[in-house]
Amino acid sequence: MRRKKQVTYKRSGVDIDRANKLIKNIKGLIDTTRVRGSMDSIGGFGAFFDPSKYGIKDPLLVASTDGVGTKLRIAQITGVHDTIGIDLVAMCVNDTLCCGARPVFFLDYFATGKLEDTIWTEVVKGIIDGCRQAGCALLGGETAEMPGMYARGEYDLAGFTVGIVDRKKLIDGKKTRKGDIVLGLASSGLHSNGYSMVRKIFTKSEMKKHRRSLLAPTEIYVRSFLGVHSKYGIKGAANITGGGFYDNIPRMLPRGMKAVITMDTWEMPGVFGEIKKKADITEREMYRTFNMGIGMALVMSPKDANGAKRMFWDKFGIKSWIIGHIDKGPGGVELVK
Repeated sequence: MRRKKQVTYKRSGVDIDRANKLIKNIKGLIDTTRVRGSMDSIGGFGAFFDPSKYGIKDPLLVASTDGVGTKLRIAQITGVHDTIGIDLVAMCVNDTLCCGARPVFFLDYFATGKLEDTIWTEVVKGIIDGCRQAGCALLGGETAEMPGMYARGEYDLAGFTVGIVDRKKLIDGKKTRKGDIVLGLASSGLHSNGYSMVRKIFTKSEMKKHRRSLLAPTEIYVRSFLGVHSKYGIKGAANITGGGFYDNIPRMLPRGMKAVITMDTWEMPGVFGEIKKKADITEREMYRTFNMGIGMALVMSPKDANGAKRMFWDKFGIKSWIIGHIDKGPGGVELVK
């Protein structure tokens, strides 16, 4: 009589040893993200961080969590996985910046049906790269192998970050006044929004042909933003993500104020024109779906705007433009030509 094979977790599709080996192999790289306040390395049930190392008398913690949307599908279709982790970090840390907070640590969640060594390693190396750019520690995360939940080659990502800010330096928009300037920071491309539309108008062969353009990693503004904020003081900030100009810029404005944005005052990457042509959609839909070349919008005092603009470029290599101003109004954003 033939004996039945013993049912094990590994035969069920979950290889714990493989996951542990991958994490052990990349631990050295993860340790390169350690910053002030880091207390231990990867492997425990929880990760410790000491915020007192930043010497802030009245600290506030700012938390943000996000993913990269269906940009993941582009990575999976094209087989390019080395930058999507940078996007994951950027989507979280750029949000904390809008409150004036310095991101200090990051956690990631990677889920897949079957763990593939090369893909996992490329993704995590991207996360490590993003954490280095943001100056925050990769404290830990979760690698979940879930057979039957994802098709072969598919995976999902989520990220979580915590930042710290002195209460006196908190950016909440309350100091915004009529006549203030809106400064736009250049995006590095599509960043991580609008990809559901991209996947509808580009064929798989076109995605593969333009993979580097479509997968250009989201700009991480941490060092440039904090440097300018320290010198000049930023009154309001909006990360131009899902919802584009129309949904994000109003989030940085106090009641009774509106932002008037003058179109064509900045350099717009050609990919947006190509998308508009292929999709045949309205200008308003474009500005509500994509960042249109502006990755972040800042509210500055008129006396500081030009100095901030020069500092972004001269010290940090970030292009920026004066793209509008603040006026009294019912709220929202008004795009004019």
